[in-house]
Amino acid sequence: MSNVAIFQTGGKQYRVKTGDFVKVEKLNADGTVEFDQVLMLDDKVGTPFVDGAKVIAQVVEQKRAPKILVFKKKRRQNYRRTRGHRQYITVLKITEIKG
Repeated sequence: MSNVAIFQTGGKQYRVKTGDFVKVEKLNADGTVEFDQVLMLDDKVGTPFVDGAKVIAQVVEQKRAPKILVFKKKRRQNYRRTRGHRQYITVLKITEIKG
């Protein structure tokens, strides 16, 4: 059983250990999820991925991240726009790292 892995999903990379909770971009999944795009496993570096390595996670919840305010302004033009955004995220619990 491996200790540390780096995998990618949603265009981002995450460093995880068994038992960690990770917030990733929204996944259309319930139950368990397997990630096979493992970039690094302990001291093994993939080219680009480590062969046969998997990160297995349990979906804890589907929710939305806190609101981010986007404010635009052009000076001396009386132009101001405020807009909010809440990203959909999936919270995962890493159950197993196979390598």
